[in-house]
Amino acid sequence: MKNITLALVLSVVASQAFADVPLQSGDEVQGSWKLEYTKKSAATQETIKREDTWTFGAGKVTITHIPREGSYYDQSPVNYEVENGKLKISLLGRSDKFDIFSLVEKDDKTMTLKGKFGDIYHFNKK
Repeated sequence: MKNITLALVLSVVASQAFADVPLQSGDEVQGSWKLEYTKKSAATQETIKREDTWTFGAGKVTITHIPREGSYYDQSPVNYEVENGKLKISLLGRSDKFDIFSLVEKDDKTMTLKGKFGDIYHFNKK
């Protein structure tokens, strides 16, 4: 019985550690954020180093310095909005489709987003 209780408590604590924080407005993500790494889920230890910068402002996000085949490229600006506490970013060339992100945590220097399939994006403020 004690093992079941302990497992339940650990499960609740772990889920609260990565609970989504609702965004109130797009102002919360304004500015330039360097994407430091991504990982497949919150529980995964393995990270994938990233080099791109996401710049949010005036309802648009521009992703720059994206590595590709030994070079870098910049993506054209796309619209973003906050809806139901989540960040919705239009897909390039498909204005009716969105990537949806939940805010996991944010302070003055860092921000962590979770994609709709559970992948984690960790940013540092530029």
